Amino acid sequence: LLFQILGAVILGFGIWILADKTSFIAVLQMSSPSLKTGAYILIGVGALTMLMGFLGCLGAVNEIRCLLGLYFTCLMVILITQVAAGLVTYFQKETLKEELSHIVGSLIENYDPLNDDERNLKDAWDYVQTQIACCGWTGAKDWESNEILANQSMTAYPCSCSNSSKDSQVDKGFCKLDVPVNGTATYADWPVHEQGCMDGVEKWLKDNLGVILGVCTGVAVIELLGMILSISLCKNIHSEDYTKVPKS
Repeated sequence: LLFQILGAVILGFGIWILADKTSFIAVLQMSSPSLKTGAYILIGVGALTMLMGFLGCLGAVNEIRCLLGLYFTCLMVILITQVAAGLVTYFQKETLKEELSHIVGSLIENYDPLNDDERNLKDAWDYVQTQIACCGWTGAKDWESNEILANQSMTAYPCSCSNSSKDSQVDKGFCKLDVPVNGTATYADWPVHEQGCMDGVEKWLKDNLGVILGVCTGVAVIELLGMILSISLCKNIHSEDYTKVPKS
């Protein structure tokens, strides 16, 4: 039952990644095929874990060694895969950061409030900037690459970046800046957050690192426990002393 619950949690997490439309995860999964593939892998692992939990229970109750062996093998494969994924993520973190920078940079450059084709993606990024209280990926300067803002001589700025109370009810699109005397401005004139979203995301990960590691460790411990119990049951079934059974 415990492994079926664990499988349901993993399955639900994968579905959440695909369904979420209002967070940084949404920005990534709509921009990067690799994250979407990872979500499908999580759904597959969750479904497999639930199936293995059922087969493990069936094998334990009926003392079927082949089912217990299959249960052990599948848990070992899943655990090895999780460890490998964690190691790849750790050693490729700079590459991943560079890919994220490219994804967000492209999003900012092509951001157009009037383009409905990518409304979900734009809304997700606006939500990120509002919730994390950040602007751009490395800072507000990133928005200088946006063609619409450049054509307006930077006299408008992203509303979701605003640190001004007057824009508190506006969290998407562009807001007009009080035009200076010369009719032009720079990002330094905008009433926006100074922090880039990269720093905000990294801070969130650091603040929640203990929770993330705790969950991952808990899952690994449960899987190891399941492997130990399944192999013990297999051994006990194999080593039963049938000489003690009364002869007819």
